[in-house]
Amino acid sequence: MSLIKWNDRDFSFPSSLTSWVDDFLGKDFFGKDFTGVMEKLGRMGTSVPAVNIHETPEAFSLELAAPGMQKDEFNISIKNKVLTISSEKKQESEEKDQEKNYLRKEFSFSSFSRSFDLPENVDADKINARYEEGMLHVLLPKKEQKPEEPGRKVDIH
Repeated sequence: MSLIKWNDRDFSFPSSLTSWVDDFLGKDFFGKDFTGVMEKLGRMGTSVPAVNIHETPEAFSLELAAPGMQKDEFNISIKNKVLTISSEKKQESEEKDQEKNYLRKEFSFSSFSRSFDLPENVDADKINARYEEGMLHVLLPKKEQKPEEPGRKVDIH
């Protein structure tokens, strides 16, 4: 019987497309990993605000970091026990210089959407939000817990 060296890496399926491309192509012409380039391309033009969620006995509190926005730029909706926070922001600016025959017009567009499954104990009718100092605060009050009714004995006739 002979022993043959086996290298699992040569025959394994890739865990992701970018790792497979890295395995196949190695480094690009500039000596950089292809994965890093793909990750940067995937992030261009996208920004998802960071969110903190904490729980108290009375409510859940959600804080979304969104500096530089106005409260009317947010959309908050609830449908099928899913809370969705989204925003679309468009900006345009224009500069003209008649002496130098110079014109510059720039525009930008950004958007995001975050969705959260609501726990059963959230009272969706009492959810409220406020925006201040670059933070969107969403309060999700819990439903009032009804005390458990004591059992009763059934008489046998």
